[in-house]
Amino acid sequence: MKNDIGIDKPLVNPASPIPLPRKDAVEMPSSGLQQQGWNTKNLGLRLGADFTSAASIMENASGRNTLANSLRSSFWTLLRRPHAMLFSKPVALIFMLYGGTYLTANALDTATSTVRNKPATHVTTGTAKFAASSAANVGLCVYKDQVFVRMFGPGGPPRPVPLPSYALFTLRDCLTIFASFNLPPLLGPLLDERMPTSLRHTISGTTLAQFAAPAAVQLFSTPVHLLGLDLYNRPGTPRALVSSRDRWVQVRKNWAISAAARICRIVPAFGLGGTVNSKVRKDLMEKLA
Repeated sequence: MKNDIGIDKPLVNPASPIPLPRKDAVEMPSSGLQQQGWNTKNLGLRLGADFTSAASIMENASGRNTLANSLRSSFWTLLRRPHAMLFSKPVALIFMLYGGTYLTANALDTATSTVRNKPATHVTTGTAKFAASSAANVGLCVYKDQVFVRMFGPGGPPRPVPLPSYALFTLRDCLTIFASFNLPPLLGPLLDERMPTSLRHTISGTTLAQFAAPAAVQLFSTPVHLLGLDLYNRPGTPRALVSSRDRWVQVRKNWAISAAARICRIVPAFGLGGTVNSKVRKDLMEKLA
């Protein structure tokens, strides 16, 4: 409606003196993030929360004993001399490996939420997260393995690891990283839809996926791991001395027990660890949002 001089004036409800909004008016959001720009609110504290979440992840491991003996020895050392274990070099290396991997994933989530103007609790699932987490995990794992070889390996100079073994170990770690960081946020909503209501009140689909995905992928990554080890342990000089069939027999022989051992190692690191990391980060980010 226009007044006498042709200027639009708001529509008025005869029963109320409050002008009604025009139909062609653009409704502006009363709250939430802007559609453009960066979300830099509490960015320093959010990066601190990323580090705190990553630092809550630690796994205990041994490099030269059987699984049972390693667990028994580590348990008694932890009871009798906890400081000797918690401040030892192997634990520091494991802390560096898993803490660095989680810190990289957390920092990427924060960078993405900042640049794309998303909430501080935003979690990414795309290629960038897979590439960054895999690069951090593989790089730190190679360094850790080199130190462990010098600490726990046989006497004398260690034999260089052949390039095919490095490639297989890289594929092994990439499979674990994909199942630990990319799959759970994607599978979580699907599991929530299909879980019974009674079970849904007990555990979320994302939590279930965080435990199940890293464990399940070990069934596929374990033969890759064993083949890489076999190429290192039996280099085949000349190469024809070790046939592909011989290597497959060796892999199949150790597949089940090695998969079980790797599941026992991976579930605390990326199952329980991933759940703790996600919860700690989400709780801290909600307070900073």
